[in-house]
Amino acid sequence: MMRSNSTLALSLILVFASGTVVGALGYRSYSLNTVSAKNPPPKSPEDYRREYIGEMQHRLSLQTEQVQKLETILDETRVKFRELRERSRPEMKAIQDAQTAEINAMLNPAQQVEYEKFRKERDDKRKAEQKEKEQKDKEKSGK
Repeated sequence: MMRSNSTLALSLILVFASGTVVGALGYRSYSLNTVSAKNPPPKSPEDYRREYIGEMQHRLSLQTEQVQKLETILDETRVKFRELRERSRPEMKAIQDAQTAEINAMLNPAQQVEYEKFRKERDDKRKAEQKEKEQKDKEKSGK
């Protein structure tokens, strides 16, 4: 009788342990397949433009002359937006400089040193990302 109780207990422990192992492996397999999905790279402005023109052509049945006129309109609009951004840039810079001055004013001297280091690292990272983006755009347009 004692032997059958210990055999029963051992069997239950083995069943429980094997269920735990199978569950863990199944969960790991499921989470690896669902979580590791990669996001597609972000679209460039030119990609959006091509899609927009293509959809306009398809949905509105644009003729060749109309597509050319649409491209001209889009080019002119892009120039106007660029000019607007350039005109507003000094005002935006002044707002940003005021923000930096206010933040500096609330920090102690040690924090100010670290804040300047933080800002420089962030600016360097942004410049590197911009350079990388420009390089990718050049490669795309060269294809």
